[in-house]
Amino acid sequence: MMQDLTDLILSRIRDVADYPKPGIVFKDITPLLGDHEVFSAVVEALADGLRVDKIVGIEARGFILAAPVALRAGAGFVPVRKKGKLPAATLETSYDLEYGSAVIEVHADAFAPGDRVLIVDDVLATGGTAEATVELVGRAGAEVVGVSVLMELAFLKGRERLGQTGLRALVVV
Repeated sequence: MMQDLTDLILSRIRDVADYPKPGIVFKDITPLLGDHEVFSAVVEALADGLRVDKIVGIEARGFILAAPVALRAGAGFVPVRKKGKLPAATLETSYDLEYGSAVIEVHADAFAPGDRVLIVDDVLATGGTAEATVELVGRAGAEVVGVSVLMELAFLKGRERLGQTGLRALVVV
């Protein structure tokens, strides 16, 4: 079953060379999202066996996966966004990118003390955004029980930045 899902996922992800800049091969998930059967199977796989209070989605493609996973898992959805995009009081953290840095935020009241949280995103690359999100959720008083992604780019070693935080990737390339 898992190999069938892996094959389905890989058949619906399009590589786009030199996007967003030369030398980068972008993993375009829009064909997957447009296929109801595969999109549904991905949501089911990401939600399978979850016992959590909240699902965090990382801007922007993480929102697309995390919101239906939250519905399927019977959990709340919490967006983690780029700085300046949330309307109420926030907690923020900065992290390094390949060229520069970025800041992400979450609403300060997004979690109840001790909430069990799963972080969902589309791709784990270098792990900087996921690592920053784990730190941010912990500062907000919640417990991160894991990170789940559609695809892990293993050659970029992002898993190493997550330390003891468990990672589940539906596809590893």
